[in-house]
Amino acid sequence: MAIEGPLRELGIHDVFQLLDLSRKTGMLRVRSELRDDEGLVVFDSGRVVRATIRSKAMPTELALLQAGRVTEADIERARARQTHARSEREIVDLLVEIGAITQKEVERQLRMQLESVVFELMGWREGFFSFEERPRSEFPHDVRITVSTESLLMEGARRIDEWSRIDDVIPSLDVVPELAPMDGERDGAMLDLLPHEWQVLTMIDGARDLRQIAASLGRDQFEIAKIAYGLATTGVIVGRAAKPAAATPSLGVAADARIPAATARSLAGELAMARSVVEHLLRLSPSGPVAPDARDALDALSRLQRVLEAQAHG
Repeated sequence: MAIEGPLRELGIHDVFQLLDLSRKTGMLRVRSELRDDEGLVVFDSGRVVRATIRSKAMPTELALLQAGRVTEADIERARARQTHARSEREIVDLLVEIGAITQKEVERQLRMQLESVVFELMGWREGFFSFEERPRSEFPHDVRITVSTESLLMEGARRIDEWSRIDDVIPSLDVVPELAPMDGERDGAMLDLLPHEWQVLTMIDGARDLRQIAASLGRDQFEIAKIAYGLATTGVIVGRAAKPAAATPSLGVAADARIPAATARSLAGELAMARSVVEHLLRLSPSGPVAPDARDALDALSRLQRVLEAQAHG
């Protein structure tokens, strides 16, 4: 049975709910002429098992590379094994086989990609949808993960509500954040940020938008947007709607940040304190569930601290 129609008559949220309640198995296509884009969502007994958007399609191994979870050398090793064995196995499976990444981390990345697509589609208000029932054997890819459609709908509704509260400052993921110029009153002021906020701060270079920062950190896009909102409302960063034409400055600091030496010394001291907190957490639980994120935060803090120390002495 085919289900189709314009989104102005039946919203994407209602389409997902219908497919969930009726436990449908098949493929949902959502097309938007305004965006010149198309999304594909695969359902298995009402649960979402795959979701892609044409304009943002990216192989999982490249998403893992962009997020810093694997290296180019890891991917080359996996491709070499695939060629040598004349195997049809996917690169991501071979990355797990050679020990470059765990299966759990692959599934985490797949879920993040799926959720990102679904939440973006939920924001489409125009376009046309069509659902075609198909048996699981006709799916274009193996089913690696399954996600409750009900949980996606609940989280989508929560995000829409929260986004309405921050969109006056962060209207979309296309916002390009940059460090705010410091005035005389704030020169040398102390910043009280959490490690994950420092981690985002180190990625701000005046060129990357929030979507790119989230991908580089391997973090949820909406969470990055909320962190950016907090940094913007406290005057730490400002946002632009378009990327600058100039080349990206190195070391993750905007070229026009104009941080005074006194402020740089103060921030470097704050970073040293944040580093000590993260290092203490790692000593307490070196292999705990938050250890990978803590190590990422530690690397980011070290990078920004070196830059600030250079500015303080420059």
